[in-house]
Amino acid sequence: MFDAEGRPRPAYQELYHRLLEMPAESLHARQQAANTAFLNQGITFTVYGNDEGTERIWPYDLLPRIITDTEWDTIERGLTQRITALNLFLKDIYHDGRIFADGVVPRALIYSCRHFRREMRGLHVPHDTYVAITGTDLVRLPSGQFAVLEDNLRVPSGVSYMLANRQVMKRVFPSLFGSYGVRPIDHYGQALLSTLMSLSPAGRSEPVIVLLTPGVYNSAYYEHTYLARQMGIELVEGRDLLVHNNIVYMRTTGGLRRVDVIYRRIDDDFLDPLAFRSNSTLGVPGLLNAYRAGNVALANSIGTGVADDKAVYAYVPAIIRYYLGEEAILPNIETYLLDDEKQRSYVLEHLNELVVKAVGESGGYGMLIGPYSTAAQREEFRQLILLNPRNYIAQPTLALSRAACIVGDQIEPRHVDLRPFILYGDKVTIIPGGLTRVALRRGSLVVNSSQGGGSKDTWVLAEPPPLMNS
Repeated sequence: MFDAEGRPRPAYQELYHRLLEMPAESLHARQQAANTAFLNQGITFTVYGNDEGTERIWPYDLLPRIITDTEWDTIERGLTQRITALNLFLKDIYHDGRIFADGVVPRALIYSCRHFRREMRGLHVPHDTYVAITGTDLVRLPSGQFAVLEDNLRVPSGVSYMLANRQVMKRVFPSLFGSYGVRPIDHYGQALLSTLMSLSPAGRSEPVIVLLTPGVYNSAYYEHTYLARQMGIELVEGRDLLVHNNIVYMRTTGGLRRVDVIYRRIDDDFLDPLAFRSNSTLGVPGLLNAYRAGNVALANSIGTGVADDKAVYAYVPAIIRYYLGEEAILPNIETYLLDDEKQRSYVLEHLNELVVKAVGESGGYGMLIGPYSTAAQREEFRQLILLNPRNYIAQPTLALSRAACIVGDQIEPRHVDLRPFILYGDKVTIIPGGLTRVALRRGSLVVNSSQGGGSKDTWVLAEPPPLMNS
């Protein structure tokens, strides 16, 4: 909200003056109204392994995060570049392997990734689209520049909360919202449907699309139901589908109906018990063979988790340079690869300063934040790194940018990041905004909802912000 001299930035001036004029009781009442709206709509998320119960109301902070049109233009170009290069990378590693032969990415790095699927070698994916739906986590550096913290390519979540945040904001703060030229996000459901339709196998003029969910006990089940309803498609579980002659069918009251595109919210391991985990009851037996035969499209493709690997992340600027002949518009965070002896030695000597992450984890798990860790935690991670260095990377502890948040009866700064959502089909569509995640605990750098984080509405301005009369 403020620049280095403590002056409100131009984009925030209208909001700043509104807050100055508003009594604390009124602001608190609006925050309560927002919380009630989430409660009444049943907008929840799930915390696993918590004795106090799993279902929680989505934690929401009423004060918006504002991004100017100029800033968004850079983000949009950078994300388009990144998703284009990553799709080319995934096609290459599962087919010709040119990037290995040219020495840009080590072959051993990819083949040692637990998300690399040998079953995908030589398999032609519909329209060469490996990653149709992405949620990329961005942070703003002290310089003001946005950088990529990580890519989420397997089963990215959170978009329903972005949409719900906007609906509640319009209801609780209508005049403030109306005074800004905020770019709309309500068309996401239709944009997602169009992207999924574009993946349909050739010759299917009216494709049948379904959303495959693990079921009601999954942490993102609210989102699955919300998106299926937004798109007007069927929400199915594995038991609702079957494969016959390498064609996927959905059981309906009117008989079997062919399925052309599956938006799957199930990890690779559980997708097909004949190909992956044999004890999975969540997937569809024979789905991989139907996919291999080209009779069904999956969003996202099997094996995309390779590009989610946090060690592979370190190579993305080189991947962009290799396939597109361009420098990365959005930079990476400096990353230490711990299977390199020199880098590993440095990290082990500076564990109290760095963030260490397991390469295949998400949700804020499997992570050490050095400056906030105990000696026992650092020793634990030291042993884990020595035992399996390929499984960990390290990064500097970032001074995440902070945004104004309502905490109790006052406004305090909290650390934030940003997860924009990218759709890749006939064209690249990036919804203007995204999910701004907030570390609601004072001083915390962990924004994940499962770790005590919350979210804000993200306003991307379509034009310069309104000017205040001084």
